[in-house]
Amino acid sequence: MRILFFSVLLLILTSCGSARVNYDYDNQTDFTAYATYNYFGDMETGLSELDEKRLMDALDATLGEKGYQFAEEPDIFINIKSSVFKSQPANNVGVGLGGGNGGIGGGVSIGIPVGGPKMTRELQIDFVDSNKDMLIWQAVSESPFREGDTPQEKSEKLQVVVDKIFSKYPPE
Repeated sequence: MRILFFSVLLLILTSCGSARVNYDYDNQTDFTAYATYNYFGDMETGLSELDEKRLMDALDATLGEKGYQFAEEPDIFINIKSSVFKSQPANNVGVGLGGGNGGIGGGVSIGIPVGGPKMTRELQIDFVDSNKDMLIWQAVSESPFREGDTPQEKSEKLQVVVDKIFSKYPPE
């Protein structure tokens, strides 16, 4: 029974802290035709210089594993945008009162938020076909963000987000 309790608790904790990713892409694109990439030179990522380097290192490693090569004249240009915002807690406690007499009823319910606002990082990654100058793939992720993380924790969390973003790339 204890093992079941801790397994459920671990599942809940890990699911609350994971990244959510939305994808969109041009379904007319043949993604097998792309082999090289580079980043837009004038990117304004919204990240600190250190976090930008961490993210690009994670992207380079992941794209390398997928067979892509960094090139000066690439098939794909990558653009990165990021922002951090406070999100409202999704957890509420409901308090309800009700009563009735002779088929007549009434009630009052109040939702009370549990916990304060949480910091969330939105990360958008765009792939642009360099020859057509056309957006071909986009991923937008939202993940928990904490300013006090150590550099090692930041690197690990960014790698987890990148892995999740590219888990469905190229689209099938």
